[in-house]
Amino acid sequence: MTALNDLVRPDRYPRSSRYDPAWLVGLDMGPNPLWLLEDLARDLDLRPGMRVLDLGSGKGATSVFLAREFGVDVVAADWWIPAEDAAAVFAETGVAGRVSAVRAEAHALPFEPESFDAIVSIDAFEYFGTADGYLPYLTRFLRPGGQLGIATPAMTREVRDLGAIPPHIKRVVGWEAIAWHTAQWWRFQWEITELVDVTSARLQEDAWRDWLLWARACAELQPDGERTNRPVIDMLVEDGGEHLSFALVTARKR
Repeated sequence: MTALNDLVRPDRYPRSSRYDPAWLVGLDMGPNPLWLLEDLARDLDLRPGMRVLDLGSGKGATSVFLAREFGVDVVAADWWIPAEDAAAVFAETGVAGRVSAVRAEAHALPFEPESFDAIVSIDAFEYFGTADGYLPYLTRFLRPGGQLGIATPAMTREVRDLGAIPPHIKRVVGWEAIAWHTAQWWRFQWEITELVDVTSARLQEDAWRDWLLWARACAELQPDGERTNRPVIDMLVEDGGEHLSFALVTARKR
């Protein structure tokens, strides 16, 4: 399983490389979430005992990583995955004492105001966080000085500036690419509210290559993986990093 072996990269992602790549692919809901989180966390200050909301936590891989690697207490919130399914992952990985699962829609979060030290969202924010009013809503749940960090699919140039979604991207994701903004778009979108200070806004280095390694591993390992992942693989190869990336953005609440 050569493609699966390529998901172990201790030179670039030392923390993530300690996790079984087959386990991670089995929880697939998007490009390698641990690589994205490990890279994003370099711009955050996560400390043991913090209470962290993992927003759009999927099947739970990122919540496991947060609890194990940083010693934080995690609330894993997702709308698509039943809480009991995520809780089973947390029990199997030995983090059930540090992670709780909640099924929640991102616009109706069932939490008290100022109840989190940090909120992270890995490969999910593009589905709910691009609206002008969403950051003001979300920051209600952060304590003053609390941190926000997202990793979200990005374009190297805004679709608006390009004039159209590039055809090789449109064939695979259609209109969804409209929500794939540049890192600088996110910086402006957040800073203009004067609710947060953006501490970092960058495109992940060689994000398209990371995404390609993930898609190839999924094609190799998953049932019907070649058919379902081939369009993504072809899109990434054709793009070659010209347009596709991931934006990593962090901020602190004022």
